[in-house]
Amino acid sequence: MAAIGKIRSWGPTLVIVIGLALFAFIAEEAFRSCEATKNQQRQQVGEVLGEKINVQEFQELVDEYQQVIKMTQGRDNLSEDELNNIKDQVWQTYVNNVIISKEAEKLGLKVTDTEMQNMLREGTNPMLMQTPFVNQQTGRFDANMLTKFLAEYKQNANNPQVAEQYKAMYDYWKFIEKNLRQQTLAQKYQSLLAHCLISNPISAKAAFDAHVKESDILLASLPYASINDKDVEVSDADLKAKYNEEKEMFKQTVETRDIKYVAFQVVASAADRNELMKTMNEASQKLESGAVASEVVRKAQSQVPYVGLPVTRQALPSDIAAKVDSMSVGQTTKPFETQRDNTLNVVKLISKQQMPDSVEFRLIQVGAETAEAAQKRADSIYTAIKGGVAFDSIAKKYGQTGDKQWLTSAQYQNSTAIDADSKEYLTALTTLGSGEIKNVKLTQGNLIVQVTDRRNFVEKYDVAIIKHTIDFSKGTYSEAYNKFSQYVSENKTLADLEKNAEKFGFRVMERQDIMNSEHNVVGLRATRETMKWIFDAKEGDVSPLYECGNNDNLLVVALTKIHPVGYRDLDGVKDMLKQEVMRDKKFDMLAKKLEGVKAIADAQKAGAKVDSVNQITFGAPVFVEATGASEPALSGAVSALEKGKLSKVIKGNGGAYMFQIVAQNTHDEKFDAKAQEQQLRQQAMQAAGRFMQELYQKANVVDNRYLFF
Repeated sequence: MAAIGKIRSWGPTLVIVIGLALFAFIAEEAFRSCEATKNQQRQQVGEVLGEKINVQEFQELVDEYQQVIKMTQGRDNLSEDELNNIKDQVWQTYVNNVIISKEAEKLGLKVTDTEMQNMLREGTNPMLMQTPFVNQQTGRFDANMLTKFLAEYKQNANNPQVAEQYKAMYDYWKFIEKNLRQQTLAQKYQSLLAHCLISNPISAKAAFDAHVKESDILLASLPYASINDKDVEVSDADLKAKYNEEKEMFKQTVETRDIKYVAFQVVASAADRNELMKTMNEASQKLESGAVASEVVRKAQSQVPYVGLPVTRQALPSDIAAKVDSMSVGQTTKPFETQRDNTLNVVKLISKQQMPDSVEFRLIQVGAETAEAAQKRADSIYTAIKGGVAFDSIAKKYGQTGDKQWLTSAQYQNSTAIDADSKEYLTALTTLGSGEIKNVKLTQGNLIVQVTDRRNFVEKYDVAIIKHTIDFSKGTYSEAYNKFSQYVSENKTLADLEKNAEKFGFRVMERQDIMNSEHNVVGLRATRETMKWIFDAKEGDVSPLYECGNNDNLLVVALTKIHPVGYRDLDGVKDMLKQEVMRDKKFDMLAKKLEGVKAIADAQKAGAKVDSVNQITFGAPVFVEATGASEPALSGAVSALEKGKLSKVIKGNGGAYMFQIVAQNTHDEKFDAKAQEQQLRQQAMQAAGRFMQELYQKANVVDNRYLFF
C-alpha cells in the first residue's frame, strides 16, 4: 500500500513526463513527414493541373525519346543542343498529354483497345509507317508482322545473344504504341471541338463578296513621320490611360527576370600563340622531312587522329578539305590559322587517288587453335578458291554463308580510331580489283576476302592533319581570373559594377525577360548554377563569380527586375506605350489638318499626298507607299463606302487617310456556297487550333527543369 501511495504521489510528474514523451514522438514524426515532403518537392521537375512529375520520371521519358532518336537515325551520341531540344519536346509533350487527358476525362473521351486494334489492322496511320513492320509489297503497316515480332520477343527474352536487340525493338514499339494512343485521344478532342464550329450561307456570301469585289480609289495620305516627335507631348496620364486600355496585352503566364551582367572570355595571349606556333612549326618540319606521319600526329596531340586510310573530302574538316584540293602529293603546309574554329593547322598530303566509294565483297573467317594453324588453313582455302572451287561452297563448309555485302566510305572514314587489324582489312577491301581475292592475316586469325564489285569512283586523300585549338595557358587563365575576381570582390552592388567596369576593361550588358525554361544564360554553356541563382535572387542582388562556357568564360550577374505571373507594370512597357500614344496624338493633329475637307483636292492643299490605289478588296490589307505601311483599316473602310463619296479621316498604322472610290469591279467568279462554307469552317478550325494555348494558361503549369538540367 505504501508503494501504491508513493506512485500516486508521483502522478502529476508522471503525467508531465509521459506528455512530453508523447509530444516528442509526435513532433519527431511531424518533422520526418515535413522532411519527406520537402525531399519530394526538391525532386519535383514540374506540375500540370496538380499532377507532379519528379526528376527520375522525367529522365526516364527523356531517355526513352533519346533511344528512339538514336535507333531511328543510327546515331550513338547526340550533341548538347540536340539533347536540350529533346528535353523541351518531352516536356511539351508531357504537358499537352496531361492537359488533354484531363479534358478528355471530363468529357468521357477515351481510346479503347478495340480502336487501337482497328488502327493496327488498317495500318494507315503515319506513325505506324515509321516502324519496321511495314509490308514492302503493300506499303502499309502489317499487324501480322508485329504479332510475329512480339511472339519472337517473348521466345528470345532469355537468349543473351539477341535479347538486347529484341529489347531495343520492343521498347521502340511500346513508344510508338503509347504515342499513337495519346495522339488519337488528342485528335478526338480536337475533332469534338471542331464540330462545334459551323458556318452559314450568309457569312459565306459575305466572305465571297469580300474576295471578288474590288475598288479603285484616290487616296490622300498624311504620314505620322511628317510630324517631329519633339513636337508631341506625352504625359504620365496619357501613358496610364493607354496602359489601362491595352492592359490585357501585357499579361504573362510565366515569370521572367531582367539582368545586367559582365561576361569575359579568356583567350590565348601572344605568348600562348607563340608557344603553339613553335610546336606547329616543329611538326611541319618533321612531316616535310619524311618522318612517320602517325608518330608526328600523335606526338603533336592533334585533334584529328591519323588513321592511314584514304578518305573522301566529306571526312575531312572543311578548312582542310578546301586546302588539299590545291596541294600536290607529298606537299606539307606551313602552319595556318582557321578563325572559324580558332585553330592552327598543318597538313601533309601523302597520296591522292581515284578509289571506289562503294565496294561489294564476301569473306570467310578462318580461325584455329593457334595462329600458325589458322594461317595454314587460310592458305589452303585461298589456294582452293584460286584453283576454281566455288567461294560459297567453301564458306558453307566452315559454317558461313559467304553472302555478298556492301561497304561504303561513310561506314569507316569518320572513325577516330582504327586498329592495325581493321586497317589491314579495310586496305584490302579498298585496293583489291573486282574479282580479286586476298588472304588477310589478322592477330586472332585470317580472313579470305574477295571483292566482287566496285562503284562510284571518287577522289580520296591520305592526309596527315595536325589541328590545334589556339588555347590559353594556365597562367593566362589564372591572370584573367584574378583580374575578374578582383573586379567582382571590390564591387558588391550593381551601381559599383557599372561605375568601375571600364576601369577594369569590362562592359556591363543587359538581358531582359529571361525564362527559367532557357538552357543557358546569355548564350553561355554550363550556366545552370547561374540560372538557379537568377531565379532565387532578389532585385538588386549581385551574384558570385561563375566559371562557365567551355571553361573559358567568367560571369557575374545582377538581378534588376522580376516580372511575376500576371500583368506587366507600366514601367516595363512604357517605351512601347509611348510610341502608341504618340501615334494617337499625331493622328489627332493630322485629322485637324483635314477638318472641313470636302474633296480630295482640298486634302492635297492641306499637305496630303494623293495617289491612285487599285484593286482593293476587303480580304487583304492595303499597302500604302506614301507611308510605307500595311493598312487593314483602310481596306475595311473602302468596302463600306459607296462609289463617289468622300470618306471620313481614317486612322491607320502609318498615317491619316482620306479617300474617294472612283471605280468598283466584281470578279467573274461563280459563288459556291458549300465550298465557301467549308473554307470558313477550316479557317475557324485553324483559329480554334489555338485551344491548347488557352488550356495551358489555365493548367497552372510549374516548370522547374532548370533546377536539374
